[in-house]
Amino acid sequence: MNPTQKLLVLYTGGTIGMQMSAAGLAPASGFEARLRAEQAAHPERPAPAWQFAELLPPLDSANMTQANWLAMRDAIVHAVDEDGCDAVLLLHGTDTLAYSAAALSFLLLGLDVPVVLTGSMQPAGVPGSDAWPNLFGALALLAEGVAPGVHLYFHGQLLHGARASKLKSEAFDAFQDTRRPRHGQAVDALPSALHYRQPRRAVALAVQPLFPGLSAAQLRAVLASGAEALLLECYGSGTGPSDNPEILAALREAHARGVVLAAISQCAQGHVEFGVYAAGSALAQTGLVSGGGMSREAALGKLFSLLGTGLPQAEVERLFALDLCGELAE
Repeated sequence: MNPTQKLLVLYTGGTIGMQMSAAGLAPASGFEARLRAEQAAHPERPAPAWQFAELLPPLDSANMTQANWLAMRDAIVHAVDEDGCDAVLLLHGTDTLAYSAAALSFLLLGLDVPVVLTGSMQPAGVPGSDAWPNLFGALALLAEGVAPGVHLYFHGQLLHGARASKLKSEAFDAFQDTRRPRHGQAVDALPSALHYRQPRRAVALAVQPLFPGLSAAQLRAVLASGAEALLLECYGSGTGPSDNPEILAALREAHARGVVLAAISQCAQGHVEFGVYAAGSALAQTGLVSGGGMSREAALGKLFSLLGTGLPQAEVERLFALDLCGELAE
């Protein structure tokens, strides 16, 4: 954890840099000048030397897409491999901040520098805003030294990038580690296909929560949408409607034609363990692979990264069940 010497501040938009428009708060460019002015006004705040880059157009993170994830990944890789940066601070809106942190955790496997994501619940410049405390708190940590990997910094907490979730819509302590059970087996060695320098492509992903009354027709419609993977949010420890043969058949048929089927628990602090209940065993027999204690954000980011490499279905399923960066094991 060496002190950062050359930092890239990568601005993507979000509340932290928003300004008022006729339609309400909207993403705005020009944040570098505001940041430098704030730093000059408070020279006592520790911060490493930094350079600034902006992904255009600046986004409200509610509009974040996989293409934006890939653009962020490309900018980070270029900063490290071409410009010699030894850390990256990424400024991002809060609505999908945890999703981007998780996706980058898997897109940047093997990168030996820290990448810290932060944002704010209120814009910079608003009295009492959390924007400058979050940003300069992250800068102070980087000045001291942060371990390699992807992290999310918010309200004084440095969280694992693939374990954080947004749990509150207004409070400053909006992000937390949900403390799901994590007892997964670590991968023996990182496959070369998952190295951060390997290109990725966009992936058609779908999420389907189970709920009382879900019909086979609804599930088939989702599976027929072109999804390459379905993340099934199961009850409890991985159970579902095991007495509905049509639902089980829909899953089996999708798996047979190459769709990756992955399962996580709907419980905020739950994990999938199919063998506990017969209802879970029946689901597992359709081809579902357990996501253990992964959150939705982590599971989606991991599926995106694995499928985006072009790996075959069986290899995606094998790697999905293994811990790659701390998402499944402490």
